[in-house]
Amino acid sequence: MSFLLASVMPVMARRSIQGKILAPTFAQITNKRVPNRSISAFVLNQRHKQCNLSPTFLKQPLYVSNKPGDTSSSSGAAYHASANQQIVARRNEINRQKRQARQKALDKDRERNLKLRNLFMEEKQNDSSSSSSHDSSSIPPMFAVKVVTCRTLRLELRMNGREKRGRMFVERPSIFSAMQNEGGEGEVEQRDDDASDDNEYACMSLKALKQTIHEFFRRLKKSTYILSASLPILDEDGNVLTSEEGDDDDQNINDNNSSLGMRRLETDEDVQNAFLQAEQFYQRHQEENESTSMKRPTLVIHVTKDPDAPPPPPPPPYLVGMPDPLTSPTMTMLSFYAFPPDGGISDPESTADQLKRLWRPFRALGRVYVAKEGVNAQMSVPTNVLSNFLQCCTVKPEEGGELSHVLGTYMENGINIDPIPVDMEEFQAKPAFKNLHIRVRSQIVADGFATPLDWQSAGYDMPPLEWHQKLKEAREANEKGVDNAPLPIVLDCRNDYETQVGKFELAEPLDTENFRDSWDVLKGRLKDVPKDAPVMTYCTGGIRCVKVNAYLTQEMGMTNVSRLAGGIISYDRTLNEQAPAEESMFKGVNYVFDSRMGRRITDDQLGTCYTCGSKTHLVSNCKNENCHRRMVQCENCVDSLLGTCSEGCKGRVVNAGMVPKRKGEATNNDVDETRQESDEVYTNVDDYSSGYSSSSPSLFRQIELNTAALLPSGAHMVSGAMQGSLLKMLASQTSGRVLEIGSFTGYATACFLEGAAIAGELGERKEAGIGGREGGPFVLSLERDRRALGIASAHIKAMSELGLDEDAAEEASKLADRPIVDFEGDSVSFTYKGIAGCEFLRVNDALATVEEMASSQSQLAPFDIAFVDADKTRLMDYVDALASNDRLLKKGGLIIVDNVLWKGLVLDANNNGYDSSDETSPTGSNEEKALLKKNRRARKLAMKMHQFNSEVVRDERVEVVMMPIRDGLSLIRKR
Repeated sequence: MSFLLASVMPVMARRSIQGKILAPTFAQITNKRVPNRSISAFVLNQRHKQCNLSPTFLKQPLYVSNKPGDTSSSSGAAYHASANQQIVARRNEINRQKRQARQKALDKDRERNLKLRNLFMEEKQNDSSSSSSHDSSSIPPMFAVKVVTCRTLRLELRMNGREKRGRMFVERPSIFSAMQNEGGEGEVEQRDDDASDDNEYACMSLKALKQTIHEFFRRLKKSTYILSASLPILDEDGNVLTSEEGDDDDQNINDNNSSLGMRRLETDEDVQNAFLQAEQFYQRHQEENESTSMKRPTLVIHVTKDPDAPPPPPPPPYLVGMPDPLTSPTMTMLSFYAFPPDGGISDPESTADQLKRLWRPFRALGRVYVAKEGVNAQMSVPTNVLSNFLQCCTVKPEEGGELSHVLGTYMENGINIDPIPVDMEEFQAKPAFKNLHIRVRSQIVADGFATPLDWQSAGYDMPPLEWHQKLKEAREANEKGVDNAPLPIVLDCRNDYETQVGKFELAEPLDTENFRDSWDVLKGRLKDVPKDAPVMTYCTGGIRCVKVNAYLTQEMGMTNVSRLAGGIISYDRTLNEQAPAEESMFKGVNYVFDSRMGRRITDDQLGTCYTCGSKTHLVSNCKNENCHRRMVQCENCVDSLLGTCSEGCKGRVVNAGMVPKRKGEATNNDVDETRQESDEVYTNVDDYSSGYSSSSPSLFRQIELNTAALLPSGAHMVSGAMQGSLLKMLASQTSGRVLEIGSFTGYATACFLEGAAIAGELGERKEAGIGGREGGPFVLSLERDRRALGIASAHIKAMSELGLDEDAAEEASKLADRPIVDFEGDSVSFTYKGIAGCEFLRVNDALATVEEMASSQSQLAPFDIAFVDADKTRLMDYVDALASNDRLLKKGGLIIVDNVLWKGLVLDANNNGYDSSDETSPTGSNEEKALLKKNRRARKLAMKMHQFNSEVVRDERVEVVMMPIRDGLSLIRKR
C-alpha cells in the first residue's frame, strides 16, 4: 500500500519590515555607510517583526528617488542600503505569500491523508472483530485506484517506475450510499446539495481526481492528458491484474474502445458514475465469491496523451543541435556587463527569473547581478556549448532571441572570454563557481551614488590594441625623457589587493579598499590637473571604468578621458590572438572574482608575501574560516602554513580538521593502522586524543571527503571522528531514539543511526520490528537546505544498503563525480540492519516544527536525545520547547548543543564583551579594518553563544556539562 502519510510541517514565521523603508530612516539607524552584506544581514534579522506588508507594497517601485544630482558617497550609500532593503523585503514578502499558499495546500493534503490513515486503522480493527462473519452488503470506506500511464507519456515525461503505474486510495463519501440507492444500476444525476463539500472528494470531482493523481504522478502536471476509466480484471482468487507494459495502447484508449470497458472521464458526472460502477462491481463480486482477495472497490484509471493538445513550441534556434554540456571536456570563463539605455531594466526581478530560465539548458555557473541600471556577470560555461550561449545572449527577437532588450547590443565590447579554457577535472577539483546565482541588487557595482549618472556618456572606449600602442609610446617617451611630452595619466580603478599582484606599466593605483571610495581619491589626484589632460583608466572587465569615466566627465568636467575596452581580460585575449609577438604592457597576475583568484599573464612577481615579505604573484584567502583574510602569500608560506595566514590560524585549521583532502589522502581526523602502530610524536592533546581513539569506519571518512568536495564552505561543520564517536556511544546507551535538528550532510546522522542500531541489538529489538515514529530505535533528522538533504540522504542510503565499510564508502564516493540533485519532497525514510529506522524531514523553520511536535498529541514516541545544531541565535528557544513537557523528550533525556565554544571567541565575550563602537567606527590601517569587518559576524555569534551558555546553566529544569571537544559540546540533562 502506498498512500500519502501526514508529515509534520512547521508554522511559517512571518518575516518582514513594517512600513515603507526610506533612505533617511536607514541612515538614522546606522549613521554610517554599511556594506551590502551587512544590509542583508540587518534585514534578515528582523524576524521578530510581524509582516504588515500590503499587496500594494509588492507593486511599489524598488527605488526611492533622492534629490537630483546628489552624488555624495555617504548619502548614496544610505540610499542604496535602503534600496537593497526594499528589494529583500519585497522578495521576502513574495516568498512568504508563496509559502502560505503551499502550506495551505499541504495542510489540506495532510488532513486528508491523516483521515485515510485512520480509515485504514478502523478497517483493520473491523476486520479483526468480524473475521468470523462475512457481510457482503458492507462497503469499505475507501476506493483503491490503480493508475496506468500510456507509453507516449512515459517516454515524453521520462517517468520512473513508480510513475508508470501505481496505486492510490481515495475516500468514499457517505453520500455515495444515497446516490447508490437513487441511481441503482443506471447513471447518476447531478446533485446540488452539499456540492461544495462533495466535490473535494476525488470520486466526486474531475478536478479533485486530477489533483490526487498529481500528488503521486507529479510529472503529469507538465502535460495535457486524457483520463479514462475501466473496471479491474481479476484472477481466480480476486487479485487485481496489471496489464503488461505496452498493453495499454494509446490508440485503443483514445478511441474509447468499448471492448476494453473504458470510458472517458470528462465531467464530474463521468467520475461519479465510474466510481459507482466500481462499487457495484465490487458488490457483485462479493456476493458471488465467499472467499476473495478483493478487499475494496477498485477502479483502473488510464492516463493518455491528448492527441488534440497543441504541440509544444519549437526550441529556440540556439538550442537546436546543441551538444550535451555535461560532456564538455573544459569550462570557459567569461564576463560581461550591460547598461541598457532609456531607463535601464524596468523589472529586475522578472529579468533575473528570465535569465535563470534561459541559461538553465547550458549548465552555466557563475555570479550575476541584475539591477535597474543593468547586468553584471562573471560566469563559467561548458566550452562545447559556448557558441550556443553567446547566441542566446545576442540573437535578435526576430530570430528567436529574448534578451536583446537587456543584453544584445547593450553589452559593451561584447562578452569577455578567457583565452584559455579550464580542464574539467581541474575545474571540478577547484571550481570557480559552484552554482549559478542570479541576484537582484540596487546596483550592479556599488558606487555610492544616490542618483545614477549617464552611463552612456563615459568617455572614449579605447580598443585593446590602440591602448597597447598608447602605453608603448608613453613608455618610450618616459624613458627618453622627452620634454613637454603629453604623457597620459593612467589610473588603475581596481582595489588595492588587486593592484598588488598585477598592473599596467605607468599605471597609478587608486589604492582603495572599496570601489565606492574612488571618488575622493580621484578628486585629490586630479584637482590641479588641466581639464583637457589625457586620462586613461582600466579595470578587470571594464565595468568600473564606465562609472569612473562617467564621473570624470560629468562631475569633474574632464574632456579627454578614455578607458580600456573590455578591461584587462579583453586586452589579454586580444593580444594573444592578434599580436602574440608583442610584449604585454600588463605585468603580473590579473585578479579575478572567482575561486581562481587570478590569471597569470606574465611571470613578473609584483606582490609582497604577507607572511615572509618575499616577492610572489599568488593571492589567496586564509583557510581558517573564521579569519578568511584575503592576502598575497608565496608558495612556500602557503605550504608551510597550510594555506593560512599565521601559526595561530594554522593551529585552528589543524585541530578543527578544516584542511580539505582529496580521495586517498589522510586528514588530521583520520586514525589509520599506520598511526597506531608507529611511535608518532604528538604536539598537542587534540592530536594525541585522536591518535589513541578507535578509528572511524570508512564511510564516515568518505562523508568528510564528500562534504569538502560538494559543500566546501561548510566542510568545517562536519562533526568529525572524535565528536561522532561520542554521539554514537551516547545513542547506544539509550533506547536508540534520537531527534536531530540540523542534518547537514549526514555525518552526525550516521553516527546516531549506528548507535541506535547498537541500542536495538542490546535491547533485542529485532523481535519487536523496525523502529519508527511510534517507538523503537529511530533517528528523525530535520533540515532546511534541500541540497544538504540530497547529500545526506545519499550517504544514509549507502549506509542502509551496504553498511559502514569500504563498499559503502566506494558507493558514497560516486557522489563527487556527478551533479547533486536537490532533495525533492518532504521526507524520506531508511532502515539500517533491519533494526533502526531513520527519517529525513525537510522543514522551513525547525524551531516551529519542534514546538509543534512538543505541543501536539501525536503518535510520535518521545526521544532519548535531541541534538541541536541549528540557528545559534535561538538555542534557548529549542531548550524551552524540549524541556517544557515530556511529549518530545523523555524525562532524564539529553539535549546536546554543538559549537558552544564558537572558535574560542566566547572567552572574549565572557571577559570583556564587545564594544559596539569598535564595530561601527574601526580605527587603524585599512587591513585591520577589513579584518574587523570579516570577523564581525563571528564575534556577534560568539556573544549570542555566551548568552545562551550563561542562561542555560542557570535553568533549574536542566543540568549542564560543557565538553571542550572540537568547537565545544554541551550535554544538557533534562531533570
